[in-house]
Amino acid sequence: MTLDYRPGGRRRLDHVLDPAFCDDLTAVDEALLRARREDAQQEEADLSYVRRLLQGRLDLLEAERAHRTGERPSPGRGGARSDAELAEALSRILADDTRSTRGIGRFLSVEPSRIGEHRREAELAVADVRTSAPSELSDPALADAIDHLRGIEQRLSTTRRRVQQVEGQLTEELGRRLRLG
Repeated sequence: MTLDYRPGGRRRLDHVLDPAFCDDLTAVDEALLRARREDAQQEEADLSYVRRLLQGRLDLLEAERAHRTGERPSPGRGGARSDAELAEALSRILADDTRSTRGIGRFLSVEPSRIGEHRREAELAVADVRTSAPSELSDPALADAIDHLRGIEQRLSTTRRRVQQVEGQLTEELGRRLRLG
C-alpha cells in the first residue's frame, strides 16, 4: 500500500496524478473538465481527512514526548502519564496553538469519501494500538512512532500538494473559459 502515485494504477489518486489527466485542457469538453476537477477535489478532501487523523495522533505523541522531557511544564513531568492524565490533557493538546502539525487549512467543498479504500498505511498507523497508549511506550519506541508518523504525514502532504496543483490547473481552465464566455 502506498500513498504515492502509481503510473497505470486504478485508484482515483493514480488517475488524478497521471500527467495525461491535465494534457491539453483547452481541448477537453467542459463536462469532462468539471468531472475531472470534481475527482481532484474529492481526492484532496480524502487526503486532507487522513492527514488530519495522522496529525492528531502525532500531536498526542509529541505532547507525550514533551511531557517526558520537561519541554512543556506539567505536573509529574519526566515520566509516562497515566491514561487519566492523558485524557485530561487531550483537549489542551489538540487546541494548542503551538502545535507543529497545524497547516494553513483550505475550505473543502466536498466531504471525504472512500478513505479506507486506498489509505491503509495511514489508517493502520493511526489505529496502531501502541500509539494509542503513548504512556506505555519506552522513550525510544515513542521517538520511533513519532518519526514513523512524521514520514507518512510528509509523504501524504507531498501527494496532497500535487493533487491541489492538478485541481488548480483544472479550475484555472474553467475560469479561463468563463471569462471568454
